[in-house]
Amino acid sequence: MASLGMTDRASVNRILGSYGGDETGDQFSSRAVSATEGGVAPAKKMAIYGAGGFAREVAWLLSAAKPHLVFDFVGFIEDAADPNREVDGKPVLSWERFSLSYPDAVVAIGVGKPQAREKLALRCSAAGFDFPILIHDSVAMSDSVQLGSGSIVCCGSILTVNITVGNHVHVNLDCTVGHDARIDDFATLSPGVHVSGNVHIGQSAFIGTGATIVNGTAADPLVIGAGCVIAAGACVTKNTEENCLYAGVPAVLKKRFV
Repeated sequence: MASLGMTDRASVNRILGSYGGDETGDQFSSRAVSATEGGVAPAKKMAIYGAGGFAREVAWLLSAAKPHLVFDFVGFIEDAADPNREVDGKPVLSWERFSLSYPDAVVAIGVGKPQAREKLALRCSAAGFDFPILIHDSVAMSDSVQLGSGSIVCCGSILTVNITVGNHVHVNLDCTVGHDARIDDFATLSPGVHVSGNVHIGQSAFIGTGATIVNGTAADPLVIGAGCVIAAGACVTKNTEENCLYAGVPAVLKKRFV
């Protein structure tokens, strides 16, 4: 199996824990802790960075994934949290309180915006925290799918064959990803996104709710540029530039960010 912190579907049991680097030196690389050949590993403390809507959905994902759950969910993290605040019965911890109280925990980043997620991942990694790979129990995907550290695949999604998903990628509710697709680090697929075969989604791209990306070919994949935003409901039929907004059916360039 290729390195770069990837884990293939055959080696996991729906929810994975991640630790430290591998021989590539990738700062977000992972090794599984949830299911072992001799049984299930002990529960690991885990927190979710963020306390908004998607963070709460990630917490639900944990409860919905039983009996595979191997994490002890200790609460949510916000940078300047009210010490008395709770969300859905769990405490909202400041970064300082969390890092001092749970130095051996893992962190799932429940923030949808790719650029913000990257900053938080770098912060957690620099402080020595590692990242779980989270997959809802309803997800269907083949043994040839590779997942990067910190990635989250939500309820109802389907990933078919020979797909590479980078680090800290979010695949939200009811998405489909076709054969030979590649999704780079920190990309976000919003609910109901459909990615056809031979598509390459660049780093930190954000694909809006219900968008469709038509297929490329093995020789000429359809490319969504890094940092690109695809508006909700758009249909992308050709390559997009980096750091731009595309919308419409078919999708056309609407705005350049830089």
